Amino acid sequence: MARGWESKAVEEQQAQAATPPDKIKPRLTPAERVLQAQRDGLLLSRKRLLQQLETTQNPRYREMLQAALADLDSRLAQLG
Repeated sequence: MARGWESKAVEEQQAQAATPPDKIKPRLTPAERVLQAQRDGLLLSRKRLLQQLETTQNPRYREMLQAALADLDSRLAQLG
């Protein structure tokens, strides 16, 4: 028998209450959440570019990917 969402929510709350306070992530401000989302998106794009660099054999495409990777790295550095 499948459990309802209520029991899952209660179970999650109990697990969270049992977690030591130092293991709980601090709440982020809206501005911090935006920065985190941007950083996560850039890191995901960077990972995809690296995968494409590993498989491409076309020198022009490789140059374009390397330029895009350098741009992503500079944007990541600006975010901190």
